[in-house]
Amino acid sequence: MQAVSAGSLVAVSSLREFFRDAFHAASEHQHLDIDEQAEQYVVNLLTMFSRADALYERTPDGLRIRPLAHMLSDALEAPTVLARQRGLQRLGDVSLFIAGFFARSFARKLIDIDYHIAMGGNAYSSLADTMQRSMSGRCVAAIYAQLATKFQRLVDALNEVSEMSYRHTDADILRLYEIWMKTGSPRAHGLLKQLGVQPVVAAGARREH
Repeated sequence: MQAVSAGSLVAVSSLREFFRDAFHAASEHQHLDIDEQAEQYVVNLLTMFSRADALYERTPDGLRIRPLAHMLSDALEAPTVLARQRGLQRLGDVSLFIAGFFARSFARKLIDIDYHIAMGGNAYSSLADTMQRSMSGRCVAAIYAQLATKFQRLVDALNEVSEMSYRHTDADILRLYEIWMKTGSPRAHGLLKQLGVQPVVAAGARREH
């Protein structure tokens, strides 16, 4: 199997191996401090969602990603605690993957990346809170708590994994500036400086995250 890295083909024995190495390198570059269990969770997530049938859901119109608001509603209205937890996990996982791997596509959509960051972070935070209440769930709760508090930096690391061989156009520079203004992304800030743009917050403006 081959994967694209830094503009060249790199042979890997499995997608999991590629994602593990790429995410670990991106995490170090982005100064993302998470423990081994949380890192392994993200690698498993990337490997799982590399299959379309895991990311998308079957509908009469074909494979689709359900709106995040619908996922949240289903989780909150779930008949059991376990179903609620599964719903929140799905919401957090999908939000993280989409924000991390499809950031450029948000330029053409009404719902922006900061919405996915907020929804995903809140989902993981709620999941950590509910699992913290039981002895058996506390270890797993610690993983979700990390994902919640470091959601933005996780998105930055996944952006780096997905854009290893991507060259930025003028439109992408504007998009990076917009992302930095809305989310305060350290990665977007760093990329802008590398591209010769010094990000400055306009008078009276504020970043949302």
